[in-house]
Amino acid sequence: MNFGNLAKIVAGVAGVAATGYGVKKAVDYFQNRAQEEPDPGQTEEAEVELSSEDVAYATVEPESVQGFLDASFGAEGRYVPTRPPKVFEYQDQQYMVIWAYDNEKEKNQLLGFQYTDEGRQMVASVGYTADATDYNLNLDGTNLAVEISGNGEQLTSGQGETDGTDEVDLVPIG
Repeated sequence: MNFGNLAKIVAGVAGVAATGYGVKKAVDYFQNRAQEEPDPGQTEEAEVELSSEDVAYATVEPESVQGFLDASFGAEGRYVPTRPPKVFEYQDQQYMVIWAYDNEKEKNQLLGFQYTDEGRQMVASVGYTADATDYNLNLDGTNLAVEISGNGEQLTSGQGETDGTDEVDLVPIG
């Protein structure tokens, strides 16, 4: 695997540029809520061996996804990033996950996209406040779930509502 697939994803998101690349154990990558530290020795052309427990990632600055959010949802400034986005490859599948605040609905939001040969597909939309969490998920066929902090609930598909939370994360399953 080289980082070329991730570079294509980043290049396809208007205004976003990778600031670096790296490889981490999946459990460590998904638990990190801060900006990833790129490996200066790994470039777009670098060849890396990934085990099924590894994630290859590109680092991007949170503010660099603002143009993508504005263009994708047709409302400038509706969504404002709140955490560093994650652009990664896990078990031969590529993803981008953005945590943002939805100014229109006044709640936090996790927006997850999967990249396939057919293009970008939204696979996760989770809105959350301390009072309620609503979700629309289509993570079946992936090895990922959305975890609702506080109750440990892991969801992979469906639409619904559950208890409120302060954090929602994407986590590996299995």
